[in-house]
Amino acid sequence: MASLIEEPAVQVDNVFNKYADEFGPEKIVYLYEPRCGLRGIVVIDNSSIGPAIGGIRMTPTVNTEEVFRLARAMTWKNALAGIPHGGGKAGIIADPRQMTIEKKETLIRQFARGIESLNQYIPGPDMGTDETAMAWVRDEIRRSVGLSSVLGGIPLDQVGATGYGLAVCAETAQEFVDVDLKGARVTIQGFGNVGQHAARYLVNPKRGAIVIAASDRDGTIYNSNGLDVEELCEHIQQHHGVTGFPGGEVLPIDAFETLECDIFVPAAQPDVINADNAGTLKCKLILQGANIPATQEAEQILHDRGIVSVPDFVANAGGVICGSVEYRGGTKSNAFHEIEEKIKENTHDVLRFARIHGETPRAAALVLAQERVKEAMSYRRAN
Repeated sequence: MASLIEEPAVQVDNVFNKYADEFGPEKIVYLYEPRCGLRGIVVIDNSSIGPAIGGIRMTPTVNTEEVFRLARAMTWKNALAGIPHGGGKAGIIADPRQMTIEKKETLIRQFARGIESLNQYIPGPDMGTDETAMAWVRDEIRRSVGLSSVLGGIPLDQVGATGYGLAVCAETAQEFVDVDLKGARVTIQGFGNVGQHAARYLVNPKRGAIVIAASDRDGTIYNSNGLDVEELCEHIQQHHGVTGFPGGEVLPIDAFETLECDIFVPAAQPDVINADNAGTLKCKLILQGANIPATQEAEQILHDRGIVSVPDFVANAGGVICGSVEYRGGTKSNAFHEIEEKIKENTHDVLRFARIHGETPRAAALVLAQERVKEAMSYRRAN
């Protein structure tokens, strides 16, 4: 028990020493329940605009630094999106693929009870959690987003809000990149809920892109003439992986690093684009579907190579915009209208600012987001 108490203190010190600034974090909370094996982390980064909203990530490797970085990204994302929420995030250290549904429910419910008093944090789904998990949270503490429609929610995984936002971002980015979405060749790294819906919306006849490669934890499936996205999604539902799909050639999991395409969508783990591979990517436009998928060093390398990389807190904001609409009692049509309006405006403003000032898109987006957060902070009582 003592070691488990001391370890978080060291982790908090590391995060504060490395990242703390005028914006946050406001609070880092650890949850530990030995009877069910729960180990959880919550970071409320900044709530000056409103209660923090952000997902619960369940993976065996999630740690304090990752949760903080995700929470900070939510601060910028929510500010840019113009929704009345600050940034927060949570992590549960566990592997949902290696447990029964009963065990997962126990962990989620215990976690929810542990955050009941954290009124400044509104949880939503993230990697390893879904609408069912959010229903368990709601049942315990009466607050969560990404709920099933039978509970009055807008199920993010079913409607594909994040994927829709990525498609809107791609449409808008055409003005700033030498890419015509009609016929654009797309590679997607991480063909889960976000990646699949992004593919569906991008190949929609309205946009007409072609997905040539998709990867998951087992490998990559590739077809230079284009994959049948609906058949691939159906195959994954039945077989839980892309590599057995008969409509393409199997390539290694890291094939995205050298495959030539027009648009690359990283939609999986953090930091998959880094200093080791940013120089080898062969694309013109990157839509960051995952949270924090690129390191700061990689962003600069991409910029220097003339590759436009739209940062996560601009490109993948569809999910949190949808969650905010749900929290206010809105409908799916309300949510999709707001997603299109806000992501179109933010993508245009960020890429225009980046072009004028010669900045990376991430640096440009940070300037705009920080201005909004600073203004909100100025209205708060000093003590």
